[in-house]
Amino acid sequence: MKIATTIATPHASRYLQQLCKHFGHKIETRYDAQSGTCRFPHSTVELNAHDGGLDISVTAADEDGLSSGCRVVWSHLARFAFREDLPEPHWTPPAA
Repeated sequence: MKIATTIATPHASRYLQQLCKHFGHKIETRYDAQSGTCRFPHSTVELNAHDGGLDISVTAADEDGLSSGCRVVWSHLARFAFREDLPEPHWTPPAA
């Protein structure tokens, strides 16, 4: 199962790196300035930064894993971006 969203922000690369560095203290992460992967026990989160914002996709075996992945990445992103009024994420299945 997979679900995705795009968060409009001019600071996508900064947030991607901040999220991956933070999560890297507890879980396996891989990242550079443009892309990152975080492997949680319940899901895998992929991040891609571009000029328009931050693409976030969550892959999991079940709905609980999807929900957990979405919740953890969004709660941390919202906390890191407290100076910016980020739009709420609209999670959708990726286009085929």
